[in-house]
Amino acid sequence: MTIVPPAPGEPRRPHGPRDSGDAWVVADDGTQYWGRYGAAGLLALDPRADAEGAVLLQHRVSWSHHGDTWALPGGARHEGESACEGALRESAEEAGVPADAVALRLISVFDAGIWTYSTVVADVVRPFEPVISDPESRELAWVPVDAVDSYPLHPGFAASWRRLRPLLSVRPALVIDAANVVGSVPDGWWKDRAGAAERLLRRLADLRTVGVPGEALGMSERVWFPEVSVVLEGAAKDAVASDVEGLSVVLAPAAGDDAIVGETERLSAAGRAVTVVTSDRGLAARADGIRGVSVRSVSWLRDLG
Repeated sequence: MTIVPPAPGEPRRPHGPRDSGDAWVVADDGTQYWGRYGAAGLLALDPRADAEGAVLLQHRVSWSHHGDTWALPGGARHEGESACEGALRESAEEAGVPADAVALRLISVFDAGIWTYSTVVADVVRPFEPVISDPESRELAWVPVDAVDSYPLHPGFAASWRRLRPLLSVRPALVIDAANVVGSVPDGWWKDRAGAAERLLRRLADLRTVGVPGEALGMSERVWFPEVSVVLEGAAKDAVASDVEGLSVVLAPAAGDDAIVGETERLSAAGRAVTVVTSDRGLAARADGIRGVSVRSVSWLRDLG
C-alpha cells in the first residue's frame, strides 16, 4: 500500500486548503481509494418524499473520480474523525445538509483491508433543500428510491445500494424494562430510585449516540441506532430529565410490565423490529408472544457498555 497526494485540483476542493486525509491510498494491485483515513458518505432518506421515500444524490463533476456519475455526498475522512462525523461534515460541505435535520439509522462499512468506506444512513426529520456548496457537484436531487437504479451510478455506490436498499424499511427499537435493569446492580438504588433511573437514562442516551453493533441485534451491517423507549414506574418516574435527548420515556400509569407490553405492541404495529430488554421471566414470556419481537437479558445491555 502506498499513499499518493492528489494532483492540484483533483479530485476535490481545488481552491481550498487540504486535510492530511486528502490523498490516494493505492493497493499493491494498483487500485486507488480516496482518503488516507478512509472515506464516508451520507445516505439521507426522506420518508415523506415518495411512497418508498427519496434519497439525496449528488451528480459528480466530470473531473472527479468516476466523474459524471451519481453518488452520495461524501469524501475523505479527517484524521481522528468518526464515520458519522465525516459523513455529516462532507454532506454539509457538499450539499448543505444540516446536521440536526437527520437522525442516524445505521452505518454500513465496505472494508478493502487497506481502506474503508462507511455509508451512514440517516432519516430526514426536518425538511431541507440541498445546496451546491462545493465544486465537486454538478447537481443535487432527491431521487425516489425506486428510481435510483435508473441513474448512472458511481460503481462503489451501485454496489452498496444493492445491499442497502432492502434495509431502508428496517427500523430497530429497544424497549427497556428500567426497574429490572436498575435492580440488577446493587448500587444502593433502593435508597434513591429516581437517581438510579436518572443514571440509566444518561447511559442509554450515550448508547443512542454511539449505536449498537449489528451483531448484537442479530442484524447485518456494522452499527445500528435503534429508537430507545425506557419504561419507568413508581418512584423512578421522578427521574425524567429534560436534557436527556434521543430517548422516549414512558411513565407507567400502573404496572410497569403492562406499560412495557403496551409500548412493545405499539412499536411492533408501527413496523419496528423490537427488542425488549428484561431478565424478568414473566415479562419475557409476554413479550415473546408478540410477533416479530425478540428479548435480551439485562446482562446483554450491560455488555454493550
